[in-house]
Amino acid sequence: MNITVLAGGVSPEREVSLSSGSLIANTLAENGHRVLLLDLALGYPDLPSDPTTLFGCAKDRRYSIRATEPNPDLLRARKDGAVMGPHVAEICALSDAVFLALHGGAGENGQVQAMLDCIGVPYTGSGYDGSLLAMDKDLTKRLLRDAGVPTPEWALCESDESDVDERIAKVGFPCVVKPADGGSSIGVSFAGTREELVAAIERAKKYSRRLLVERKIVGRELTVGILGVRVLPPVEMIPKEGFYDYRNKYAGTTEELCPAPISEEVNKRLSEYASRAFRILRLRGYARFDFLLDKEERLWCLEANTLPGMTPTSLFPREAAALGISYRALCETLLQMALNG
Repeated sequence: MNITVLAGGVSPEREVSLSSGSLIANTLAENGHRVLLLDLALGYPDLPSDPTTLFGCAKDRRYSIRATEPNPDLLRARKDGAVMGPHVAEICALSDAVFLALHGGAGENGQVQAMLDCIGVPYTGSGYDGSLLAMDKDLTKRLLRDAGVPTPEWALCESDESDVDERIAKVGFPCVVKPADGGSSIGVSFAGTREELVAAIERAKKYSRRLLVERKIVGRELTVGILGVRVLPPVEMIPKEGFYDYRNKYAGTTEELCPAPISEEVNKRLSEYASRAFRILRLRGYARFDFLLDKEERLWCLEANTLPGMTPTSLFPREAAALGISYRALCETLLQMALNG
């Protein structure tokens, strides 16, 4: 089959996406598919007369895109606010399926999914509706709360609002400030005073106009994935210092225990909450949910990840491996889920 692996884009998670995309593309080629690794932001400016010749297999090439910046075309796309580079939709239309290796931005908020629905091409992961709901942290938390999945108290504020005190009155200190539509913990910081809060808002608004101020929960950091209808073994993340932020996620400075050393009762509740969140957010295929477990062993759901990282150090493949599902088998499973609807 001809498979397009979409990666890159212009979100702050671009570099992680390129890493995921390169590994996925090589793996699918090894599985016998004809693959094109395509940067969503750059597209393919000069199409050959027969674009299907762009698809290749493992014996022809090794797939890799490096985040070499400043790239003039990439910088122009960011400045213009462009979601897709030239001929992306045209190339996707030639594909039997699209494997989404995008993280954040248009690749995870439903925009790319809606485009693929319009041209009738199957793709991995959730549809545009579930992607939109899960990417908007405020909407996610409203739906979780209504479904009985515990989530920390929060307040939504615009980065240019002056009534910050009123907005966070119900949250209190200490709190967490984060972009309301971001991922990989980019732009996330903690605040214990009003001065720290103002500084945290200044940092976060570099990434989004809409911000979430959330009550800080002290506890163990857990994540659990869902593959189809199966809940995967959870992982506990133990950073050497700080919290599980962008640096600790990708710099190898975190101990990751899989399966997480939690009680059977906690694991049961974790599975129930994750399954319920998966359904209420209208997700499909696969996803990963982040939780905190406080000292009273109460679970708090923080967010959903509709396109979990697929890099060599990512958590979702590690959870699958704990059940004996190799990376190669995982990629093929996700692709077949997309093809089978």
